[in-house]
Amino acid sequence: MKLATALILAVPTILFAEAGRAADAPVVVTSIKPVHSLVSAIMQGVGTPELIVDGAASPHTYNMKPSNARALQNAKVVFWVGPGLEAFLEKPLEAIGSDAVVAELDKAPGLTKLKFREGGAFEPHDDGDHNDGDHHDGNGHDQAHTDEDHDHGAFDTHLWLDPKNAKAMAAEITTTLVAADPANALTYQANAKTLDDRLDALDKEIAGIVSAVKDKPFIVFHDAYQYFEHRYNVQVAGSITVSPETIPGAERIAEIHKKVGELGATCVFAEPQFQPRLVDVVIEGTKAKAGVLDPEAATLDAGPDLYFDLMHGIANSMKDCLARES
Repeated sequence: MKLATALILAVPTILFAEAGRAADAPVVVTSIKPVHSLVSAIMQGVGTPELIVDGAASPHTYNMKPSNARALQNAKVVFWVGPGLEAFLEKPLEAIGSDAVVAELDKAPGLTKLKFREGGAFEPHDDGDHNDGDHHDGNGHDQAHTDEDHDHGAFDTHLWLDPKNAKAMAAEITTTLVAADPANALTYQANAKTLDDRLDALDKEIAGIVSAVKDKPFIVFHDAYQYFEHRYNVQVAGSITVSPETIPGAERIAEIHKKVGELGATCVFAEPQFQPRLVDVVIEGTKAKAGVLDPEAATLDAGPDLYFDLMHGIANSMKDCLARES
């Protein structure tokens, strides 16, 4: 009887302790789905980060919602790539509480960073959301910037499309979470080790998927795939536009149409959020085929496995389209 009474009395205590642990989880906010996926994997067993750019939205064209602003005001930690990608976040992040930690992942140690390509099949990059758009004028303007100057557009910010960069970002995420929430440090570190091993395995898997088609050239909607190309030696031959928020003109479309014809049978890849009809115009009258790539995971559900689904999806879409008989 005494044992039964003790158990009954213990239940509220146990439930209260569990609720306390959940309440102690830090409020973590992330910008885009690939970042949210990496943070989610590291936070498993502690809490679930919030996501700003959800659904099929793109960071290139996103407008903040009141719910996003509230999430930022309540955040203890915020993870974003940086102002070169999520320009809409720059001013809101300057306004959040001073006790919040803001981690800019494009500054993570160990990243490979690639310059934007320009000229020919890759049109000059116009970073239209900022006032420093002359930083590619060839007169040393790039070199005048430092990391603290937020060198907008100086490098391609789709960093996560190389798993080695994802590993570097995950390491920075782990360091930040451990410092902000030392009580859960062991969980973060154990999850980070598991994630690191999964990313190594993913890297080998992707290389195997695209190996048979890596020498076949293709055109993409916008120049987002340099890191994937650099890692796996696939042959991106040009982009319809560099900045997806800028609709290309007739002259640009004609230029890419000519490029597709010169390449022979290849693929032109649209993206879920942007102007798929432009791809139909580009391939009209050629042997090229149309495909879809999703570099920002617009069609995927957020969560710890999203990054792996994203990378497999890109690799399989390339393989399926490029391997098709013309």
